[in-house]
Amino acid sequence: MATRKRPVFKPSRTPAGGGVVDTLGTLSLAMAFGVGAMLAVIGFAPAHWLAGPVTQATGGKVQVVNARGTVWKGQADVLLTGGLDSQDRAALPGGVQWQLNPTWLGLSLLLNAPCCTPSGLSLSLQPGWGTLRVNAPAHQSQWPAALLSGLGTPWNTLQLQGQLAFDTPGMSLEFSTRNLRSTGNATLEVRDAASRLSTVRPMGSYQLTWMSAGDGGRDATLSLTTREGALLLQGQGQWVAGRLRFEGDAQASPGREEALANLLNILGRRQGARTLIKIG
Repeated sequence: MATRKRPVFKPSRTPAGGGVVDTLGTLSLAMAFGVGAMLAVIGFAPAHWLAGPVTQATGGKVQVVNARGTVWKGQADVLLTGGLDSQDRAALPGGVQWQLNPTWLGLSLLLNAPCCTPSGLSLSLQPGWGTLRVNAPAHQSQWPAALLSGLGTPWNTLQLQGQLAFDTPGMSLEFSTRNLRSTGNATLEVRDAASRLSTVRPMGSYQLTWMSAGDGGRDATLSLTTREGALLLQGQGQWVAGRLRFEGDAQASPGREEALANLLNILGRRQGARTLIKIG
């Protein structure tokens, strides 16, 4: 009887480099999954993620609450406060809406406050090494002066009423940890101002003018003038080394001294008929 040969089973051999290819393929799939997951998280990041950075950047003076939507497109209520431990607060009527888009240089931001910015406010944000540059085109808007009462002392005592009209032909601000640089200029008009500390209504209308300096925008100037009214205000200031230094005075027009006495005592240090105002 012939002897039957047993079949010999030889293990299959993986082609040279197959293990490396399989490993790279697995890593590629994992990376693709990770990138996809990261993009999904970023793309659908909830709007309330903005609350912490805004609060931190403003020292708690601006707070974003009841945020809806995403980081890229959403809306929220906005509170002005005297700081993290302050009980003073004032809400922006109607809150804000925003749309944020990436660009080659940074981000473009469209802000719309239904109460105050009929055409919206378009900004471009350019982050740098320890800096943030904010560029704004020509813009006009009006804001209720009562918002300032949320910022605490002295605004909570003044309880200012009236309209704040902001106007700029275009400007840019560059923020850093130690300084602020600007180009362009802007004006803020306080129209028909009134206060609970005075029976004179309105007390007057005033204009603040911000002018950028020519030396790279390091030392911008701020001037205060009275357009009309019973309360006369004037002063000059300068932004130096990251701080505002301002000196001015206030006084009542003839015949209105008694009606404005309480207010003049609050604004600064009395010197005869004048009240000296100093900041920084």
